[in-house]
Amino acid sequence: MDEHLKETLVDSQLVYDGSFLKVRHDKVQLPNGALASREYFRHPGAVVILPLFDDGSVLLERQFRYPLDQVFLEFPAGKIDPGEDRLACAKRELQEETGYTAADWQRVCVIHNAIAYSDEFLEIYLARGLIAGERKLDDEEFLDTFRAPLAEVLEWVRDGKITDVKTIIGTFWLEKIASGQWQPPAP
Repeated sequence: MDEHLKETLVDSQLVYDGSFLKVRHDKVQLPNGALASREYFRHPGAVVILPLFDDGSVLLERQFRYPLDQVFLEFPAGKIDPGEDRLACAKRELQEETGYTAADWQRVCVIHNAIAYSDEFLEIYLARGLIAGERKLDDEEFLDTFRAPLAEVLEWVRDGKITDVKTIIGTFWLEKIASGQWQPPAP
């Protein structure tokens, strides 16, 4: 159906091979036959966790993000390791970053946050039945966790205090779930 929009790979080069990101430079043939270049990041994918307490509050993190030189308010998230199951990654990241485990997990959706220059995807999970425990942060990981009412988090999105796209989308999902308008899709 969309074949008339498809670009076809002609040549591909790995131009940067980092420990986390890979950068590719591809030559493609456009639908009209012309050639064009495409540069993009290869990313292993990540998970985002929406930790929802029984009282309707959520668990967030404050974390410094080097590329933008500032602290961001975010939902817990993390990179999927090679061969790792996505749900297993979500459970691992929630426990490592926050100390919490969850009795109930539901897949919410997948998002692609930078489609023009990256193949990154983020699988979003809802975590309920939260049980506090001990964090196990990575050696290079520094963050604070805190609880906030969902209504306040929505205000922070509206006011521009939260600008992280995964957290904005997760907050909107939680608003719909809390109001009963949406439910995560059945497995």
